[in-house]
Amino acid sequence: MPVPENLQATLHVKPVIYETLTSKSLFFSIQDVQSRMHILRPDELQFEYTKIMMGFLLHNANPLSIAMIGLGGGSLAKFCYRYLPRTDIVVVEINPHVIALRDAFAVPPDDHRFVVQQADAADFVKETDQKFDVLLADGFDIGGLPEALSSRQYYDDCFNMLNPGGMFVANLHGCNKLFDVILDRIRASFDGCLLTVNDPGATNRLAFAVKGAPHALRSLAGVRCPQGFDALAWKDLQPSMARVFLASREYARNGQALADV
Repeated sequence: MPVPENLQATLHVKPVIYETLTSKSLFFSIQDVQSRMHILRPDELQFEYTKIMMGFLLHNANPLSIAMIGLGGGSLAKFCYRYLPRTDIVVVEINPHVIALRDAFAVPPDDHRFVVQQADAADFVKETDQKFDVLLADGFDIGGLPEALSSRQYYDDCFNMLNPGGMFVANLHGCNKLFDVILDRIRASFDGCLLTVNDPGATNRLAFAVKGAPHALRSLAGVRCPQGFDALAWKDLQPSMARVFLASREYARNGQALADV
């Protein structure tokens, strides 16, 4: 039996907004900032790990479709919506309190190519009939990475919902005691195809995997601005893209399934 909406809301932690003169941040706990927005530049990516996640552009600069697990303050959703105008975007968020704050964080309204859907991401990736070129997974709650979003079944379902050659990018944390186990699960689900890149200023580790293209991560494109992409936005991304590119080169040289930069 479906859980009534009023009961669903009680099952999820309400995030807190903290504002300064120039920024607005989303917290679930006092220890962790989930998202930050510059008030004058709401589409700008504030955290390095989100910029590294955009490394999928080195594999596919013009994806037709992107699925995102976790809305937060909408940083990745807003950036992709603005700078990838030909891309259809579906964002899956389980917490209704987070979705209720979308206007506060300037998340665009739903339209013909952008939808925020309230759903359990584990159910979504298992049940959806849609196929995507890119899947960005950044689904955390107050307890960290939920077990349902780090199981072998979940990663198998992520693999299945991608188009051939589609890229999966996951935000993980190196301090998670199951970090190596999680990497092994992703590697197994994606037939050994796995690349990781460190966020040098945090514990974030970004995992990249590609469906049915085992050599794709060894030959990512260079860091030149893709044709048609906003030059100023790319300039801001460029150092992060260089991290992903260098990890790809290291992957190609050492012949291993894991490379960190």
